[in-house]
Amino acid sequence: MAGFGKVLVANRGEIAIRVFRTLRELDLGCVAVFSEADRGRAHVEAADEAYLIGPGPAAESYLRGDVIVDAALRAGAEAVHPGYGFLAENASFARMVEDAGLTWIGPPPAAIELMGSKTAARRAMREAGVPIIPGATEPLRDADALLALAAEIGYPLIVKAAAGGGGKGMKLVTAPDEAERAFESATREGEKYFADAAVYAERYLVDPRHVEVQVLADAHGTVIHLGERECTIQRRHQKLVEETPSPAVDDELRARIGAIAVEAARAAGYRSAGTIEGLLTADGDYFFMEMNTRIQVEHTVTELVTGLDLVREQVLIAMGKPLTIGQEDVRLRGHAFECRINAEDVAHGFRPAPGLVTAYREPAGPGVRVDSGVRAGDEISELYDPMIAKLIVHDTDRERARRRMLRALAEFTIEGPPTLLGFHRALLEHPCFVAGETCHGVVESRELAARAAELDERPSVVRPSDNGAGALPTRARLVGVEVDGRAYDVALRVTEPPWAELARRRRDRAARSGLGGFGDVLSPMQGTVLKVEVAEGDEVEPGQVICVVEAMKMENEIAAPRAGLVHDLSVEVGQAVTIGHRVCAVVEPDA
Repeated sequence: MAGFGKVLVANRGEIAIRVFRTLRELDLGCVAVFSEADRGRAHVEAADEAYLIGPGPAAESYLRGDVIVDAALRAGAEAVHPGYGFLAENASFARMVEDAGLTWIGPPPAAIELMGSKTAARRAMREAGVPIIPGATEPLRDADALLALAAEIGYPLIVKAAAGGGGKGMKLVTAPDEAERAFESATREGEKYFADAAVYAERYLVDPRHVEVQVLADAHGTVIHLGERECTIQRRHQKLVEETPSPAVDDELRARIGAIAVEAARAAGYRSAGTIEGLLTADGDYFFMEMNTRIQVEHTVTELVTGLDLVREQVLIAMGKPLTIGQEDVRLRGHAFECRINAEDVAHGFRPAPGLVTAYREPAGPGVRVDSGVRAGDEISELYDPMIAKLIVHDTDRERARRRMLRALAEFTIEGPPTLLGFHRALLEHPCFVAGETCHGVVESRELAARAAELDERPSVVRPSDNGAGALPTRARLVGVEVDGRAYDVALRVTEPPWAELARRRRDRAARSGLGGFGDVLSPMQGTVLKVEVAEGDEVEPGQVICVVEAMKMENEIAAPRAGLVHDLSVEVGQAVTIGHRVCAVVEPDA
């Protein structure tokens, strides 16, 4: 390991820009890579130089390790930072970087390999005396093996991709008849997202807290922890809100789980920044779940309460330098929250919602930070994760930080696709969140979705019936005016173009639970068909899965809205579908 002067960041969007900022402060050159779909995007313009990593499918560009290493060599870069996602936890890519004579800004490939296999990691942690959740320590062969494990340790179980992370490849099993579908789905996601179809299962703990610990380890034998992050607020096993410190962790518990995290990192032979993810029960038991061998999306909240730049620490560790602080120097000051602002439709089960961002204005002020790679005029593509931005705030205590986040959310303007801005405001106002509880059952509730819709600041639309018979529809347009020196926002009613109502009806029809006219089942999203679970003429029940569509790295089940027979099935595996695509019709038996 040695110093270097230029770094290629093998990623895109906000994390690439985040890394570039630290590199500039260290007076290091910044090299970006981009797919065909990302030409001209913010992370490309933020770099000193940028290289296309096509041709080929844009969704796969950031997974082409050989092309990325070639770009680094052509640019004269001496190191590679992977960011998070894509190839960040790919041991083969890390070795490829090092074999090319470049410095890998991350943990040793052997540590990535060990912790990348959840089953191997569980075995290693158990041998090191680290508590693990009851379950398998070897991959499951098939659904029968899953049923056998359930007979041994009981339900509910959660099936996980052995090489997984980020909420991908995780399926809940509450009864025997769910085992086969869960096993197949987790296997499929593991193969697609991590090139590894192996899965395992463990006991599903009901309403625990998801508490993770940030660790730093250098090449000189020093391993420290930087406190915990509370990540319990999730949907589809993917985080939405993170905070530190956890409202459930006191100094004694923090020291105990911090020691567990440090021991886990030592057992893995770890170096760089990493995160020990665990589950905390109401009784105070803490179980190792997995280790993320990369910088986390939510590293930002730890930076705000510790005053450390974690990317800087990663870079210096990769240069062979010792950690800049010891465990005794770590102090957690105040409280920080992060809200992930995704392009998702809360009213329809957090459905991914790609689209054009027509207006974008970030909040500011004391204690407010925004990490984003999006600008007005950018397209949120179905090819990648739906995150638009990360909104992070810091203040002296949890309640003041909560209020600061509410203020910042209200200031944030994003127009175009639906976002989680209203959802986060509704959640942070909810009594369970104010009290620092887990909010179990609240996050995906209709009540919260309804409140989020109320807080959505999109201009309202007036239908013809609101204006009287025969009147053309209008919509509100906010205009700033001054009266006697005082500023006002005035809502003007402007007539819609003649095609707007037709477009709205078409959009609404596509969004209505997948049900169109005359029994049509429509795709509520743009994506790719991963599986078709019915055949022409099959009899289906309400809620029975017809097909599975992948959109923005999420699997979405399209279900039958009523009982009947499948008629005119029009999709097959691998087919691309658009919003409103007619999947089939569900008709009466005598139709």
